[in-house]
Amino acid sequence: MEYLAEFGVFAGRVIILVAGILVVLAAIALLVSRKQQQRQEHLEVLDLGEKLLTYGNLLKMAIFNKKQWKEEQKKQKEEAKNKEKNPLDRPRVFVLSFDGDVRASQVERLRQEISILLQVAGPSDEVLIRVESPGGMVHGYGLAAAQLMRIRKKSIPLTVAVDKVAA
Repeated sequence: MEYLAEFGVFAGRVIILVAGILVVLAAIALLVSRKQQQRQEHLEVLDLGEKLLTYGNLLKMAIFNKKQWKEEQKKQKEEAKNKEKNPLDRPRVFVLSFDGDVRASQVERLRQEISILLQVAGPSDEVLIRVESPGGMVHGYGLAAAQLMRIRKKSIPLTVAVDKVAA
């Protein structure tokens, strides 16, 4: 009889221990899923102009002689001063990426990006959308096309570049 009582106490402790471990694992899983949701909802803005200017200067340094290179540097300094005086006058190109899947699940993200973009883009700007798609449901991609029409209705030039697409 005493043996059964000790076994019951042992079984109770094991159940409490297993339940505690399961609660900790569930809490960790909940935190990980929240982190993933937060990662999905971020907007990354990069100024590609500076990067391209640096690469262009490296190439010009390699192919120009010293006199041509100094003239080019003077020209760039003048352009930089003009940009500082009139920073809003220059046209911009906004590049968006649409990585599709069979269900076109990125349409919601594209909608949000376009809504943000339409708040700052004007007719002198341009939008380039890079599409990568394995194919999928027609109605999902129809929703994506409707989002692109919002850009066209604002008279903003739109270019769609298809990177990868299913046959």
